[in-house]
Amino acid sequence: MTALRYITAGESHGKALIGILEGVPSELPLSEEDIDTDLKRRQGGYGRGGRMKIESDHAEIISGVRWGKTIGSPITILIENKDHKNWHEGMSPDAKAEGSIPAVTKPRPGHADLAGAIKYVQHDIRNILERSSARETAMRVALGAIAKKFLSEFGIKIGSYVIQIGKIKVQKSTLNLIQGKVQSSEKKLLSIFEEAEKSPVRCPDKGVSKNIIKLIDKAIKERNSLGGVFEVFVTGVPIGLGSHIQWDKRLESRLARALMSIQAIKGVEVGLGFEMSKKFGSEVMDEIFYSQKVEGRKQKEGIFYRKTNFAGGIEGGMTNGMPITLRAAMKPIPTLRKPLRSVDIITKEPVEAAYERSDICAVPAAGVIGEAMAALTIADAFLEKFGGDSISEVKRNYDSYIEYVEKF
Repeated sequence: MTALRYITAGESHGKALIGILEGVPSELPLSEEDIDTDLKRRQGGYGRGGRMKIESDHAEIISGVRWGKTIGSPITILIENKDHKNWHEGMSPDAKAEGSIPAVTKPRPGHADLAGAIKYVQHDIRNILERSSARETAMRVALGAIAKKFLSEFGIKIGSYVIQIGKIKVQKSTLNLIQGKVQSSEKKLLSIFEEAEKSPVRCPDKGVSKNIIKLIDKAIKERNSLGGVFEVFVTGVPIGLGSHIQWDKRLESRLARALMSIQAIKGVEVGLGFEMSKKFGSEVMDEIFYSQKVEGRKQKEGIFYRKTNFAGGIEGGMTNGMPITLRAAMKPIPTLRKPLRSVDIITKEPVEAAYERSDICAVPAAGVIGEAMAALTIADAFLEKFGGDSISEVKRNYDSYIEYVEKF
């Protein structure tokens, strides 16, 4: 049983999205503004579709917070779908509204349409695409923002940036800092993140950002779509989150599952990832050092440290005290303005796939969603380790452990 449980509900054009997050300790300062900041980030990015012009997501806290602080009970969040006014009959739960809009019978390659229709015995694909839509990730970002707020109480920070869209990549000098060929310090990672936040495609390299925008413009003109790769980092994580004792307790497997659950994500790497398989062992193991005195640290006993971070902050299923670095590959959006070939599920005749309003490129937004999923996973592991019913209790447990680690 996990320490932090969450569930989302709602359809893309339904009345609203709902999320419930259980396990957040009491006393955590939390406001709707804390959540809305990340919701706004998710809606940004060059190459987003028309839906982002309609929606201006706002999180309404329904339960679990009183007078600005969590009270220990499940937190319920509601995000209204403003476009629902145009779908009142089409998405109505009332049987009398059936047939008010045409059924979708032309499955889109690359989507859940065909498999979902067969699995759930649906002859209107809208009953599948409404829930499988990436609109659902707005709620994940909202719940992830709460997890981020909790983790920030312990100095843990999470961010992301785009490193590739299409075939255009950031420079190796930037990647080296992320992948561990030189020390990935918290300060440097946060600096890269801040630069990325200034970019319309959330890329830390200005020159590459310009080339990516040109590529997206080309895709728009050709009625095509683009995928790419983003990185997520987590800093300030203590040694020992996760475990080696069972397959489902290993932290990298939990993080990989969380990122893979995001719509259109087809690959995940931890640390150096697949590149590590091309090297000799002596080239990619993060050697261990010990210092009696560490600049800027209060303790006098010393500390274990690494000069590299090829492992991405996780060894043997557990955090090792270095920043966690993750990478996820997103396929091109499968809904194209230039429809692909398909087959009508009713007539079985060849057709052009249905078109639903969609993005040209959503990689910048996917990075923000990746942050949320990483935050929820790390917060769960953190509460497993330092669990308590209130923030003050969790802090006592955490402080005691940190004191032990510093004296080890």
